Amino acid sequence: MGFWHDVWYGAEADNTGVQQRSGSVNEPLPSDPSTALEQPRRDVSTRSVTTGDALGLSAVYRAISIYAIASKQLSIDVFRGSTAIDAPAFIKRPDINDSFPAFLEQSVVSLALNGNAYWLVSRDAQNRVTNLEVFNPLDVVIETNTRGKAIKYSYLGTDYKPADIRHLKLLRVPGNVKGLGPIQAAQADLRGALDTNTYATNWFETSGVPNGYLKTDTPLNAEDAALLKTQWHSSVQGGTTAVLDSGLTYTPIYLSPKDAQFIESQNWNKTQIATLFGIPLRMMLATVEGNSMTYANLQDEKLQLVEFGLMGYLTEIETAFSELLPGSQKAKFNLEAFLRVDTKTRYEAHKLAIDAGFLKIDEVRAIEGLDPLEVKDVANVDATV
Repeated sequence: MGFWHDVWYGAEADNTGVQQRSGSVNEPLPSDPSTALEQPRRDVSTRSVTTGDALGLSAVYRAISIYAIASKQLSIDVFRGSTAIDAPAFIKRPDINDSFPAFLEQSVVSLALNGNAYWLVSRDAQNRVTNLEVFNPLDVVIETNTRGKAIKYSYLGTDYKPADIRHLKLLRVPGNVKGLGPIQAAQADLRGALDTNTYATNWFETSGVPNGYLKTDTPLNAEDAALLKTQWHSSVQGGTTAVLDSGLTYTPIYLSPKDAQFIESQNWNKTQIATLFGIPLRMMLATVEGNSMTYANLQDEKLQLVEFGLMGYLTEIETAFSELLPGSQKAKFNLEAFLRVDTKTRYEAHKLAIDAGFLKIDEVRAIEGLDPLEVKDVANVDATV
């Protein structure tokens, strides 16, 4: 079953200290797409919000896609001390069956939706890492000891030792073997957003508010009123012209487009979801009243996204990669491409760095994705500086 169909709601914990799923063994897995999306009732519901439910909210999908798209733009470097070295093959392409951007995307989406990501670590006879595979977090079951520490991971009927699994967590809660994700943490907010959407969708069919009313100064009994109603429906069916008897008037009940779509409630939900995922509201394509869009505040929002949102995911992935590297080697994402400003400002900053002596020309070229200069080219540049 494909990864994107699979990332739904995680396993629940019972009272024994062992993380287990509830239900019979013949039940479909939580990742089964047939069980993922379920239409919520029109009235307020106390049912848990699954990740499938949450992804049905456009704001949640937008928030998660922002992190996924951002992560796919990044490259990663390996350092020994402060010196950059050639990255091992498993860093350049962690999963031999998938691309590096796809591996990062699956890891980030797992963390955003479930609060957890699991990598199966494969090694050769010399104990060197050869491959990493992202597991569907919903199908991972963790067995713990009495102290709440993981002693076994199970995935689709196969058991693994903790040494074979790299477990990434978005938010660590003391005493909990699993990480806590935004969807699991803010069930009430998301349920409110779902109920609002469903109520708005069903308004015209099940709200009980009529499309309009007939009025006459002539007293009517119940039978006459029912007959007039039937005749009215028959006369306007198919969009034909209605003819009213003397003294009978029809008054439609209108809702403005703003009221019909519950715009204010929808915007409030979008604000809540942006806050939940740590994303600047403008990036959620929401209207921000009282603020003008300038280049400066767009750059500030991008930095805010990285520092207080994206880095929560990237630091977890960097740490997991570093723990698999030999010795004191460390993995670090290169954020230059993602944070780069306009060309003129960027080149001016490069010139300042070169003139101050803390960057060399070839280092600047590497940041720009260019090959090093030939020796004769370096001499020509030095002569002109």
